[in-house]
Amino acid sequence: MNYIELVFTLHNGEDYQKDLLINSLGERGFDTFEETESGFNAYVPESDFSKEDIDDILGSFQGVIDASFEVNKVPHKNWNEIWESNFQPLIIGDKCYVRATFHEPRPEFPYEIIIDPKMAFGTGHHQTTSLMMQFLLEEDVVNKSVLDMGCGTGILAILAEKLQANDLLAIDYDPVCYDSTLENCSLNHSSYIRALCGSKEVIPERKFDLILANINRNILLDQLPAYRAVSDSGTVLLMSGFYESPDLEIIKHAAEQIGYHFTSHKTFDNWTAARFICN
Repeated sequence: MNYIELVFTLHNGEDYQKDLLINSLGERGFDTFEETESGFNAYVPESDFSKEDIDDILGSFQGVIDASFEVNKVPHKNWNEIWESNFQPLIIGDKCYVRATFHEPRPEFPYEIIIDPKMAFGTGHHQTTSLMMQFLLEEDVVNKSVLDMGCGTGILAILAEKLQANDLLAIDYDPVCYDSTLENCSLNHSSYIRALCGSKEVIPERKFDLILANINRNILLDQLPAYRAVSDSGTVLLMSGFYESPDLEIIKHAAEQIGYHFTSHKTFDNWTAARFICN
C-alpha cells in the first residue's frame, strides 16, 4: 500500500500546538507520525488522502497554529519497524515500567507492562495515557469492575488488572486497536480482560465500579450519557484526551449536568486528565 507523507513545519513551535494538529489529523485517518526538528511528518494511506481535509484542519486553527506542509508520495514501509525504532521504555510514577518485547525486563518495579507498538494509540508515551496511568496507580481497584473506552493498545485495562481489578471490559472502534489489545493482553497474561470492537453501542447494560475514557473532547461529550447509564453511586470516572484550557471546564460542566462530581485533575503540557465520582 502506498502512503502520502505530509511534512509539517511549525513556525511558532509550541508542543501543545503540534499535539492539537496531530490529534486532528488522527481523526481524519492519519495513522503514523514522526517528530522532526521543525515539526513532524504525518502518514496516511494514499486512498484516504484529501488535501481539502488538510486545508480545513489548518483553517480551523487559523490564528492559533502557524504551520505549512509539503506533500510527498512514499512507497510501502514497514511501519511497525519504524515504531519499534522509536519506542523507548517508560516509567510511570516510579511504580510501573512499560516496555516492548525487545526491551529487557526490570523486575525492581512493582508493575511491568509489555506493549508491542502496532500503530495503535496508547503506548504510555503520550501525555494523556501517562496521566491516566498516574490516576490509576492512585485508585483502589482491587476486585473492581472496569470499563476501558477507546482502549487503544489495552494498556490502561492491563494496568488495572495488575492492580487487581478482576472484571474488565476494553472497547475500541478501530479493528487495529482491538487486535492490538488482544495481543497485548496475551503478552501480559491478562485473564480477566474481555475486548470488544465497537463504540458506545456495544457497552453492555450493567454497572461498572470504574470507567476509563482516554479519547478526545468531542467523543467524550458524546459518550458521557452512555457512561452515566452504566455508573452507580460511587462509580469513578477517569477521562483524558483534552486540554486544560478551554476543554476542562466544558467537560466538567457536561459531567456535572448528568450526575458526576468533579474531584481533581492532572495536567501535563496542557493535556489534562480529570477524575469524577457518580453521585
